[in-house]
Amino acid sequence: MSGGLARFARREWGPLFGTVRTALVTSGWRAAPMTLAAVCLTAGFQVVQNQDWGYQPVQDIGSVRAEDPLWLALLRTPLSLFVPALDLPVWGALAQVLLVFGIAEICLGRWRTLGVAYLATLAGTLYARVGIALGPDGPLGLPATDAQVVDTGPSAAVVGLAVYVCWRYRAWWTGGAVVLAMVVEVIVKPNLAGKEHLAAITGVLVLIAVQAWRERGQEGVEPRPGTRSWKPPIRS
Repeated sequence: MSGGLARFARREWGPLFGTVRTALVTSGWRAAPMTLAAVCLTAGFQVVQNQDWGYQPVQDIGSVRAEDPLWLALLRTPLSLFVPALDLPVWGALAQVLLVFGIAEICLGRWRTLGVAYLATLAGTLYARVGIALGPDGPLGLPATDAQVVDTGPSAAVVGLAVYVCWRYRAWWTGGAVVLAMVVEVIVKPNLAGKEHLAAITGVLVLIAVQAWRERGQEGVEPRPGTRSWKPPIRS
């Protein structure tokens, strides 16, 4: 049994663990500078928004609600990713950002990590507006009162990044477990946050489908001269 579990662990997490371990051994905390900045920014927003003088400024620059004008919501979305929910323990948000953003930054690179994170956050933000328009009667709808609820903060980005990294490193069971956990969350507690998590996963799955289709289309195609992967023909 232990041998089978070991083989499963190596197959599921071996490539991912090897990439992260090599980066940390080689560069230490310098391997994920964007993640450290994100953790500090999230902690800073938490401290400020819990002050009498700081709550409203944080709301004005980083809190997104479906009742906000769309242009304002889009303007606030980049910083909304780092504003933790007031009704949840901040250490949970910080641990999620440190772990998932850190792994993603090492495995995907800084800009791709940010791109996937913002795509997931934006998918959740836009879903909230669609869900409220559909109304509370359908499975995809939301009650009108959810228009006043603040969006999920970093959690939608964390979920989206987890699914994307699992796809990139073929950790199929882990990625499936993340998706299943979010489905169970919505079944047990069908609130705005849970449905935004599913919307974030959906947005990332669409991205994965597009990238997989493009990669299949490029199989067997010789890179053109001038590209990074082009090599001159072998001469005998």
